[in-house]
Amino acid sequence: MIKSLLLGAAAGAIVASSAMAAEITVVSWGGAYTKSQIEAYHKPWMAKTGNKVISEDYSGGLAEVKSQVEAGNVTWDLIDVELSDAIRGCDEGLLETIDPSILPAGADGTAAMDDFISGSITECAIPTIVWSTIFAYDTSKIADGPTTIGDFFDTSKFPGKRGMRKGPKSNLEMALAADGVAAADIYDVLGTPEGVDRAFAKLDTIKADTVWWEAGAQPPQLLADGEVAMTTAYNGRIFNAVAAEDKPFGIVWDSQVFDLDLWVIPKGAPNKEAAMDFVAFSTATEQLAAQASYISYGPARKSSSSLVGSYHTKPDLAMGPQMPTAPENFATAIQNDFEFWADNQDELNERFNAWLAQ
Repeated sequence: MIKSLLLGAAAGAIVASSAMAAEITVVSWGGAYTKSQIEAYHKPWMAKTGNKVISEDYSGGLAEVKSQVEAGNVTWDLIDVELSDAIRGCDEGLLETIDPSILPAGADGTAAMDDFISGSITECAIPTIVWSTIFAYDTSKIADGPTTIGDFFDTSKFPGKRGMRKGPKSNLEMALAADGVAAADIYDVLGTPEGVDRAFAKLDTIKADTVWWEAGAQPPQLLADGEVAMTTAYNGRIFNAVAAEDKPFGIVWDSQVFDLDLWVIPKGAPNKEAAMDFVAFSTATEQLAAQASYISYGPARKSSSSLVGSYHTKPDLAMGPQMPTAPENFATAIQNDFEFWADNQDELNERFNAWLAQ
């Protein structure tokens, strides 16, 4: 009897142990950005729970998510996505719904639904950061550097190759801005066939001089190697090259296109419960503020702002002014219209790929 009780207790301990020690696969964009998540989210969560995080990189979009879900072979538990993909993935039934009641209140006691940027929590996604696509140049090679988005498209005034992300998003907005369209009118214009034609016509002016990039780590490398004179990039990647690697790069904030990134859980994720716990933990006030000490992306919670300090290895480098939302950086900012892209991304991707092939 005693022996059977001991065996039963041992079996119960094994079951409890395996239940407690979960392992989740978290998919993000790699490089300095994933490093900021590992330091601010992964390591503290693993220390708190005893769980394990396997980190994988991808280049964005829903193709792999759709493939896994439709095949009934989901191997990812949590994915960092852009807002338009979060909306679209939810609409297409590719993502789990996330109950916002799992989210902790802000450090100042503010309810989570009031603490996050207004409208940023969606049925299937919880936001983490505000980031932007900017353009940058090497200040050691261009002394009297560019100051406007028009300069990016002016290869006569500023000769040399241009780097751009291989896709229509942000490129079409920046092209229209360079062609004289005000930030507030970008999507009104882009919502017409004539506006799309106008954007591609502007891209035509630098197409022959463009080097296309796909991963966020590429633009700083293109600049460092001298392969391009200027490149669009994620603002945090350029900041990281300057702050962590002492690169002489300058950011031009004119007509930055800002967006949100969010956590989503693919439908049928094998470790859904642990992934939900990770979402709640990683989007707490303190974790979002901690991430901002590694990379210059703004926290999605208002209560995090007062906790954002200096760069983690440089106490004299204040992070506040490095954020896309800093007032001096935000004057001509273009807010990514997630509804526009959720509705038009497939069509404009096809148009862009056909244009590239011409």
